[in-house]
Amino acid sequence: MGKPTGFLEHDRAHAHRRPVPDRLRDWQEVETDVAVSETRDQAGRCMDCGVPFCTQGCPLGNPIPDFADAVYRDRWHDAYRQLASTNDFPEFTGRICPAPCEGSCVLNIDNAPVTIESLERAIAERAFAEGWVVPHPPARRTGKRVAVVGSGPAGLAAASQLNQAGHTVIVYEAATRAGGLLRYGIPDFKLGKSVIDRRLDVMRAEGIEFRCGVSVGRDPTWTQLRTDHDALVLAIGAQRARDLDVPGRDLAGVILAMDFLTAQNEVVGRERPSHPAPVAGKHVIILGGGDTGSDCLGTALRHGAASTTQIELMPPPPLVRATDNPWPQWPLVFRTSSSQEEGGTRAFGFRTTHLEGADGRLVALHGIKVERRAGQLVDIPGTEMRHPCDALILALGFTGPDPRGLVDQLGIRLDARGNIDGRYATNVPGVFVAGDARRGASLVVWAIAEGRECARAVDARLRGLRAA
Repeated sequence: MGKPTGFLEHDRAHAHRRPVPDRLRDWQEVETDVAVSETRDQAGRCMDCGVPFCTQGCPLGNPIPDFADAVYRDRWHDAYRQLASTNDFPEFTGRICPAPCEGSCVLNIDNAPVTIESLERAIAERAFAEGWVVPHPPARRTGKRVAVVGSGPAGLAAASQLNQAGHTVIVYEAATRAGGLLRYGIPDFKLGKSVIDRRLDVMRAEGIEFRCGVSVGRDPTWTQLRTDHDALVLAIGAQRARDLDVPGRDLAGVILAMDFLTAQNEVVGRERPSHPAPVAGKHVIILGGGDTGSDCLGTALRHGAASTTQIELMPPPPLVRATDNPWPQWPLVFRTSSSQEEGGTRAFGFRTTHLEGADGRLVALHGIKVERRAGQLVDIPGTEMRHPCDALILALGFTGPDPRGLVDQLGIRLDARGNIDGRYATNVPGVFVAGDARRGASLVVWAIAEGRECARAVDARLRGLRAA
């Protein structure tokens, strides 16, 4: 235990963010590095509980009390080794993870958990700065070839683990650059792409090959790819966006969130000269109150939107845990993201009924307020509203992977929700699945955990250790 009285002596530190006026002028990361002295104090707040609920709350099972203690004692290299033993990419989770571990922290009973996410970022950045993150190619190769399709967090984690096991790994990516959701779905103001690139450089130096701009399913076909490799890992994510089924959906000015975010990331990455659907000077409404909607909000504000409104179908969550949401469950409470603190308005408990247009373009959104009764959302009579807008961004979540080609060419089986069926091994021998393609749209930390476990299943099959 770092400091027995640490949690009594030091309050939980607030996030360190650049001033709003400054960050709205660029696409640089909002969060800033924390001073070593403050990081040490925050690490000292960890109580090294007899039952580490934080570790149980983390999908990766990170040894949080261990690396917190090491940071408090200025044993940073030890802290990095402990963190890296369970997490391939702490520099990612230290930036974009909602930190379910913090929700399970014993100190969160009093709403002041240890700043675990910030600790991960500090450890990872110290490790890169000190030169501790170096390529470690496997000592010997097994002669087995594995194709990983998709270079998001699940695909990268699977590739890293399989490569360390000695297999030859080739990662196939349809986009121009590797990174998947990390590169194209998350804005630079949350995750700078240089953070991805430096990790990819390490992975390449370890022997992993990345083939970008490859549309698997057409050239090569899924069948060809499976034939040419000893195993195939499907880490294609959950790309199918949930749409809005109301009159007026086909009006110009309605944009899918991932199209909006991907285009902006391509502009920042100099892959395209300008955004195809800029919202500068427009009245923007974003449907969806989750992380994707928040990312769209921050992007619209940086475009210079005339106004921004983020609308959530569900009523607002409580400010503190409800009685049916006890610790150590994830706290379903009201939160304000970095984008939401930058501007715009938020509305809750509102159902869209139809869209209004003029000359084929969107001019307004119509809807009605709703409330929860007996576990159901019901309309509140007399609360119909009209919201003028000329840009509507749909951030309504995702319904699963795009199975085209996989079913026809490989005979892959889907589950009842449309995800690829299987506990890592699918119904097709030698074909495996990990991440959002298997479990549905989820967190980056879950994707990394899935990639690691999938790699374990693939390695066991290739070595003939057990059926997978």
